[in-house]
Amino acid sequence: MSKIKAIRGMNDILPEKTPVWQFLEKTVRDVLAGYGYREIRTPIVEQTDLFKRSIGEVTDIVEKEMYTFADRNDESLTLRPEGTASCVRACEEHGLLYNQVQRLWYAGPMFRYERPQKGRYRQFHQIGVETFGMSGPDIDAELILLSARLWKQLGIEDVVTLEINTLGSAESRQAFKNDLVAYLTTRKDDLDPDSQRRLTSNPLRILDSKSAQTQLILNEAPNFHDYLDAESTSHFECLKALLNSVGVNFRVNPRLVRGLDYYSKTVFEWVTEALGAQGTVCAGGRYDGLVQQLGGKSTPAVGFAMGVERLILLIESISKLPASLYQQADVYILPLTTTLEVKQKILCVAETLRDETELKVVLGCGDGSLKSHLKKADASGARVALLIGQKELEHDTVQVKFLRETIDQQEISVKDLTDSFLTKF
Repeated sequence: MSKIKAIRGMNDILPEKTPVWQFLEKTVRDVLAGYGYREIRTPIVEQTDLFKRSIGEVTDIVEKEMYTFADRNDESLTLRPEGTASCVRACEEHGLLYNQVQRLWYAGPMFRYERPQKGRYRQFHQIGVETFGMSGPDIDAELILLSARLWKQLGIEDVVTLEINTLGSAESRQAFKNDLVAYLTTRKDDLDPDSQRRLTSNPLRILDSKSAQTQLILNEAPNFHDYLDAESTSHFECLKALLNSVGVNFRVNPRLVRGLDYYSKTVFEWVTEALGAQGTVCAGGRYDGLVQQLGGKSTPAVGFAMGVERLILLIESISKLPASLYQQADVYILPLTTTLEVKQKILCVAETLRDETELKVVLGCGDGSLKSHLKKADASGARVALLIGQKELEHDTVQVKFLRETIDQQEISVKDLTDSFLTKF
């Protein structure tokens, strides 16, 4: 019988990898809490229409990448391919947007059917931040500042670069789109295949084509900033001034667009070349029309999402993580004999340490030689091993063996473990 394996592009995260995930997740939680953001959790399955109406039926995600299926009631359901639409749906459904300001964040798995590659999988994880009820460029700036602080806390601020742009209003964007399509139609045969297809479905995405030939053609295309309305221009200029005032470096990229239909005005990306070809580690922007598009009242909104797998690769490539992150234990307790009384004593000592300290305590369970127990203790990363045998049991003491320092083994009372000795850790 053949072994059952994980689905291609949907990967297990093994124990040796989870510490860096936990480090990232804790850092995100701490930074977001410092800015007053609250967590929201939504289902991983939604009605298919939610994504068709929000993302756009002619986007690559809806056309080719969604995991969609009919349930037993023949209702079309989809594994969420992104988090913003679900967040908007939840806020509108539960009345969180009516005359309210919301600062929210979420984390979890998303699903897209595409060719798996390094840092890009069919089940992938995103951390998203969404804000509602604030229309000015100050909240756009806050999100960028928040993400910049996060990169600093993660130790990757030197390898990421901020790019910003504005997509203007729906009206100015449509006027530009019409002229862009008219121009590109005259050069259609010279465009790359993806751009040829997008010419009739999602022409703005041609602006960020990775084809060098297409980019050359775009050099002669209409300039989007010539089509901007006055309000969008003012919003963008104010955003730049705000970022300059707090010392955030950025580059205006007039060809930066987002792949989803609901964006308007501010869009931004944090990109890196530390993983080889330039890659995006965080992207977002303003989507003032999405709530109304999904049946709610007109609500200003702006947010961003970051791909966890790609961030993990970036963090690991920088190699600044402390060794303690992977440390399984601070203290490893093991028996010198295998009597029931010694095992009972080990359990009691371990629970006392957990009650009275914040140390990570691991037991050397099961039978085995002292050598094998010490080998496991060393592998755990513990600084000391506590050895308890029949003599120690009778005297209510432990033998302290130092695993990381050249210090002679000591015998101390169990009471002194928490009163003075282990508190030094």
